[in-house]
Amino acid sequence: MPRLSAYRYSHFVPSVLLLVAGLAAAYVRDLNVFFTSLFNVLPTLVLLLGGAYCAVYRRQRELFLMVTVYIAYFLLDTQTDHYRDNGKVREDAAVIFHLCCLLLPLLYGLYGAWQERTHLLQDMVARFAVLLAVGSVALGLEQSFPQALLNWLADIRWPALHGQWMSLIQLAYPVFALMFVLLGVQYVRSPRPLHAAQLVGLAGLFWMLPKTFILPFTLNIMCSQVMLMIAAAVAHEGYQMAFRDELTGLPGRRALNERLQRLGRNYVIAMSDVDHFKRFNDTHGHDVGDQVLRLVASKLGKIGGGGRAYRYGGEEFALVFAGKTLEECLPHLEVVRGVIAAYVIHLRDPDRPVDDQQGRQRRGASGASQVSVTISIGVAERQLEQRSPEEVIKAADQALYAAKGAGRNCVIAQGQNRRGAIRTKAA
Repeated sequence: MPRLSAYRYSHFVPSVLLLVAGLAAAYVRDLNVFFTSLFNVLPTLVLLLGGAYCAVYRRQRELFLMVTVYIAYFLLDTQTDHYRDNGKVREDAAVIFHLCCLLLPLLYGLYGAWQERTHLLQDMVARFAVLLAVGSVALGLEQSFPQALLNWLADIRWPALHGQWMSLIQLAYPVFALMFVLLGVQYVRSPRPLHAAQLVGLAGLFWMLPKTFILPFTLNIMCSQVMLMIAAAVAHEGYQMAFRDELTGLPGRRALNERLQRLGRNYVIAMSDVDHFKRFNDTHGHDVGDQVLRLVASKLGKIGGGGRAYRYGGEEFALVFAGKTLEECLPHLEVVRGVIAAYVIHLRDPDRPVDDQQGRQRRGASGASQVSVTISIGVAERQLEQRSPEEVIKAADQALYAAKGAGRNCVIAQGQNRRGAIRTKAA
């Protein structure tokens, strides 16, 4: 189970905004010629641009999600066009609509949960084969046994669960519910913008289908919005990979470089380093080293005083205080240093019993199963002799070296000698 910090509102914000915009646009009845023409070509345009974007970056899961939504749009759009032009539906409208209500959430959930684990070509062939098989069977049944298929789809199998509010066939509701659960569990197990977008997109499709023949351009707008959600999620994840450190969850070096360009004239930069980090890796292994980095990052990420933590590289972190003075920042740096020094990391025993109670008893009885970690911090303020952020970082690095020389586990400001270090000796 991932940490609670991995669940972010920001994963849902772009998709929810697109969903709200789609709902608002769908209820606008009087549209001018420009918007009417735009909505007619918008789904195809989004598929071409978003599909090309996914194909270039080899995001086949997202590509097939878009294709699934577009196929449903194409099939239903031919029906709605006929209805608008002739004032009545086509003879096959009911069976086509019911098939889309059943197969759209089924394929959408299947492709949404289908992880890309094999060779790219094999994965694409497998996804295409599933789409072709399902489509061929559905088309064959619709062409050969249209009335029997319609009766089977429209049959009310559970009268006690049927409500007057149901605008779709009864089978569609358990399928939608199952896909919501499937995609919801996927997000809980692996919180990502894409998984959040899939959930919001499925909600949009669930709202859209009953309104297909009621609100004009609902089909065009909502299908376009769902495909945009998927494309936006791909861009969101690309941004995270470029600007956020995957191990610690903190903004990375590239995000720091961008922030340094917008600091203004008054700011403080602190450089922090994990003491004896190589010893942790050599003694306890890289898994414990990663655990140490995540711990330090989580504490630094909560620093007060308006500071923002970044992973600078390796075991080194940067903290930026915009619009602050050195005197304002030092108490907050000392607090976070003390919090980290006081924290005890309990190491998991590789031979730990399956029973949690026995495992806790063994862990409490063994002194070797816990370690402590400390950090050293060097801090510098922008001054007349160091105007650029790079010069301030260099000064903070020099102060960090002084903190290491002063015995570690302390905070030293620029120009401060070793005897002036702010430090609380570990017991």
